[in-house]
Amino acid sequence: MDEKSVNIIVLNWNQKDLSLKCISSLKKTTYKNKNIIFIDNGSDDGSIESVKSIHPDVEIIRSENNLGYAAGNNFGFCEINRPSKYTIFLNNDTFVDPGFIEPLISELENNSHAMQVVPKIFYAKDKNTIWYAGGRINLMFSLIWHIGIRSNKIEKYNHRIEVDYATGCCFCIRSDDFSRLEMFNEGYKMYCEDVDLSLKIRKEGGKIFYIPTSKVWHHVSKSLGGMHSFSKWRKKYISIMKLILKHGSPILFPITIVFYVLNALLSLFIIPLLKMTSKR
Repeated sequence: MDEKSVNIIVLNWNQKDLSLKCISSLKKTTYKNKNIIFIDNGSDDGSIESVKSIHPDVEIIRSENNLGYAAGNNFGFCEINRPSKYTIFLNNDTFVDPGFIEPLISELENNSHAMQVVPKIFYAKDKNTIWYAGGRINLMFSLIWHIGIRSNKIEKYNHRIEVDYATGCCFCIRSDDFSRLEMFNEGYKMYCEDVDLSLKIRKEGGKIFYIPTSKVWHHVSKSLGGMHSFSKWRKKYISIMKLILKHGSPILFPITIVFYVLNALLSLFIIPLLKMTSKR
């Protein structure tokens, strides 16, 4: 395959060690026509200095303030020195398989209907347990979920499928499409900006594909205090409401709001309680 240019954007905020490990794994990837872009969201932990010292060939773009996920990635995308045909957005709290780029680019090169592609993502602390094998959305019932989450049955999720959304943890998109879609919606301060982007893609007839031959490992919710933190819950459900108001059906809104409240309460109280009980 003729290697088309790809920029890989890694967004960081005060996670120097994780970012360095992420960049190191990216530099071991076998795709040659790549450019690693380190976007720093106003860190004060020496992240920029460390990247400059250890990876002097990595392009660094700095924001003076912490812009958050959506605005930080948008800012970095617009400031890149070398435009590319494709862009991969990758969380800094990840590490990647050396061959993770080729399957993503190949799908976009050979499938004109594909506008966004996403890898198989595992938990970093349990490398054979799946975190994401595709995403589904049901706004009427206020549900957004990962296919295969916490499953160890890896072979079951080895098939390329069309999905409802690509997680912002890692996905690849044509750079022109990302610009034309007006990038990430910065009204989402944390969570659901990825779902919003995928819904925009699907509304104009684009398709999103899960590519299991591309593999990534993710330190889940490292920056927000763990998998079940209150901060994560609050930010998540504020963003889900914004998503419902923008993309949901006004006719179904009374039903949706009931399920929204039920899901929020279950997520905050019942599910963590059941998990604590099961561990005793």
